[in-house]
Amino acid sequence: MRLRNIPGADEKIQGSGYVIQDPAAMQGQWRSAVFHNDRPLYVEIGSGKGRFLSEMALLHPEIDFLGIEKFSSVLLRAIEKRETLPELLNLYFLRFDAEGIGGIFGEGEIDRIFLNFSDPWPKDRHHKRRLTSREFLSRYLPLLSSNGTIEFKTDNAALFDFSLSEARASGWEVLLETRDLHKSPYAEENVMTEYEQKFSILGNKICKMILAPPKA
Repeated sequence: MRLRNIPGADEKIQGSGYVIQDPAAMQGQWRSAVFHNDRPLYVEIGSGKGRFLSEMALLHPEIDFLGIEKFSSVLLRAIEKRETLPELLNLYFLRFDAEGIGGIFGEGEIDRIFLNFSDPWPKDRHHKRRLTSREFLSRYLPLLSSNGTIEFKTDNAALFDFSLSEARASGWEVLLETRDLHKSPYAEENVMTEYEQKFSILGNKICKMILAPPKA
């Protein structure tokens, strides 16, 4: 997908109070230094334009949320959305590539990771770049709390199959698996992303899984 470069995006991101500018400095102290509380911490990797996390933060003021997005032009839209919700005290963003996620969170610091409509990287030689590959699952593992989970949604059936295979091969427990989320018992509590709404209108079925870390 080609992203349109937006002039001034980097400067606005650097000047935004809703963006953590030095996430590595927050490692192990996100609750104390950023949110100033001891609430659960949920992280979305690839937060896009921010619709999902904004709605989640509104629905769950008892939880803190962080959105990770590596593209400035996309993150800018999330910031603009965030600016319309100044009453939220539980939502921040950071511009970051998830490959380095182990360098910005401490052991057991995250309670839930959301992977929503991640890039499928369809070529076989790029499978290690998929956010649900065993390589990425191994990066997430030490960062999750003892009861931590990963929630993954996609409309790409091949990516869903790959993700299930990678999770099971790595010893993760599949707590939930559905290939038609919007017609499942879990639809009522579902919060949609921008892509999810678009793909649903086109008639695409939405797949979802929830993973728990391997048991020691």
